[in-house]
Amino acid sequence: MNDIKEKKTLVILAAGIGARYGGGIKQLEPVGPTDELIIDYSVHDAIAAGFNKVVFIIRHDIESDFRERIGDRIERVCEPLGVEIRYAFQEKDMMVDHVPDGRIKPWGTGHAVLCAADMIDSGFAVINSDDYYGREAFRKAADLLALDRCGLIGYVLKNTLSDNGGVTRGICSLDGEKLTGIKETRNIRKAGPGAEADGVRLDEESFVSMNFWCFPLSFLEVLKDGFPKFRDGMTDPLTEEYLLPGIADGMIKDGVPFTLMPTDDQWFGVTYKEDRQSVVDSFRKLYADGVYRDDLYSDLS
Repeated sequence: MNDIKEKKTLVILAAGIGARYGGGIKQLEPVGPTDELIIDYSVHDAIAAGFNKVVFIIRHDIESDFRERIGDRIERVCEPLGVEIRYAFQEKDMMVDHVPDGRIKPWGTGHAVLCAADMIDSGFAVINSDDYYGREAFRKAADLLALDRCGLIGYVLKNTLSDNGGVTRGICSLDGEKLTGIKETRNIRKAGPGAEADGVRLDEESFVSMNFWCFPLSFLEVLKDGFPKFRDGMTDPLTEEYLLPGIADGMIKDGVPFTLMPTDDQWFGVTYKEDRQSVVDSFRKLYADGVYRDDLYSDLS
């Protein structure tokens, strides 16, 4: 376990404000049969796939609720399993000399990972806290980390859409398994049997990013070098963000190889409040199909 190549860290982005969700803390919404959160399933599936460290990135103002609703419970589950739990905090005044008046959000997902850099000591995967990714996805992420290379878990677009509004997805360009580009596309909606964004039809079988990234430890240096350049080059300091998809796309254009690991897993999440019931129903089906036990963590050892 002391060998850095044997360590696998899961970084969970849980500092989002969740504006489209109506201002609530969507990461803390119960969705399982005994009030499990989506994060529970991500942690469970990651441990089952061989991850042995989890870093939660949260905000100070939700720390108490987060620990009470999930953090303390997960620590009790993980301690006998030898899985380390750590907390990092992302705030908009971190790693900047001045926060512009009117800036509401922190500086994006790349900035979030930088806020956790001191706690990451191995290859790591990054996920959103409010997305269900599926068990296969974590197994494939573990395989990618074992190769010590940059990569992305790719989802089929049609498996990632909401019934309740538009979503933003990074549409992937591929050369075989090699990722050649990511185009951030907003307002993607279901349209009959397919999908569209602002009236433009999209290939529903194309692969998209759901922000499930895999990076070697050396990626932290890329983030550290790039963030000052981002700050100096901003044209709109009130809204611009240092985002992992854009950082990855820039690396790809510079010739850094990225592997896309495809999964047929069905994504679901609570982008909108109206999504919650469909997520609850989806978990009920997973239990009925035997994917999870009634005592969620009881199959881990």
